Amino acid sequence: MTFTVPHSAGSAAPQCAVPPLACDAHIHIYDRRFASIGDPARVLDDATAGDYRLLQARLGTQRAVVVTPTVYGTDNTVTLDAIVRLGRERTRGVAVLHPDVDEATLRRLDDGGVRGIRFTLFDPASAVTRFGMVEPLAARIAPLGWHVQLHWRGDQIVEHAALLRRLPCPMVFDHLARLPHPQGPDHPAFGIVAELLAEGRAWIKMSGAYLDPAPAGEPDSRAAVAAAWLREAPDRLVWGSDWPHPTERGRVPDDAALLDRWAARVPHAEVRRRILVDNPARLYGF
Repeated sequence: MTFTVPHSAGSAAPQCAVPPLACDAHIHIYDRRFASIGDPARVLDDATAGDYRLLQARLGTQRAVVVTPTVYGTDNTVTLDAIVRLGRERTRGVAVLHPDVDEATLRRLDDGGVRGIRFTLFDPASAVTRFGMVEPLAARIAPLGWHVQLHWRGDQIVEHAALLRRLPCPMVFDHLARLPHPQGPDHPAFGIVAELLAEGRAWIKMSGAYLDPAPAGEPDSRAAVAAAWLREAPDRLVWGSDWPHPTERGRVPDDAALLDRWAARVPHAEVRRRILVDNPARLYGF
């Protein structure tokens, strides 16, 4: 069987078979029915909840975590709508907020399936949030049992290590924690995150490896990073496709190939099941 999915190269199903209730823990939904901020060209077409169902059919995943894209600012309506359309019992959300959010909005998001808030700060110049917002917002969401999701570079993790250790809620590091080449797991950020993992306070998303290609002529450390996180904390890892790959315009990846490449790095079926099913069930409350 072949599949045509927007924002996804190729058309074949993955060679690896995913277990029942497998979760794609990192996707974005774009829908022009909802108001965006900034350049409207940043809103992707053909990236609605209905379009994402095509990828679920191709990969065989059944659960998903929708992360509000930065183009919607702190308006998380697109994510709440996607949760309903994809099925509340099998979909969760990660919102973007500012510290002035009121309690009624927090309750509405919690009732709608949101389980965390994201700080996309790898490029502070274009960010919707700021580092100074992390701690006050963490205090607001901790009573809800939510987590903070951090899209930070390795050097930012090192710079803000003291802040991370103070946070009163769990934290999820996006995209393998964005450890730079050529250091990979030898970068100081690895030890900081590993300490938080060992304390049961952190999680890692095995996603977006294409975000950090090795410069020409340098060794590629991405496989070593993935292997190191597997050794450190296989029970604190989740997998995500990062569909519709908003950073990859003009070079859209093959999602089935990405999944197969990840599965090859996780050779034991039981560990793959934990990362795809059991771990996200614990983190997101499925």
